[in-house]
Amino acid sequence: MLRISKLTDYGTLIVTQMAATPAQVVSATELADALGLGLATVSKVLKALGRHGLVLSHRGTRGGYLLSRPPEQISIADIVDALEEQPFGLTECSAGSGTCSLETGCRIRGSWIRINAVVREALQGVSIAEMTPPPDLSNAPSPASQRVSGPGRLARNAG
Repeated sequence: MLRISKLTDYGTLIVTQMAATPAQVVSATELADALGLGLATVSKVLKALGRHGLVLSHRGTRGGYLLSRPPEQISIADIVDALEEQPFGLTECSAGSGTCSLETGCRIRGSWIRINAVVREALQGVSIAEMTPPPDLSNAPSPASQRVSGPGRLARNAG
């Protein structure tokens, strides 16, 4: 089974939450509350994302975190690279050479490297912007309720 770590999953959640309002500085506490995650976990993820240049931290009373670049320019591969402990690889030998004693005589290593490249390319091809759900408009006022009423409306529409 191919699976990313919980921290990488949480990192994706955190970055997509931030991408919903990319110009807004948001605190670790706000993110933890919004996502139902522990503050320590969110802080750990934000620090790792910061070390890899995906988020910027702002200190002070109105401090918090901000995406370092537009959501369209941050890929899932960027998050995986920032939060996974080892280089990306579906198998040990596809992450790098010299990690397996059977590597020199292995007949399938080349295929694993090819498969690894395809998966990596797929992760690079999906941006955080694509992962960010559209805003929930179910509680938004309908266009009809936003129409101007009264004498001002009639004066603007006359003639």
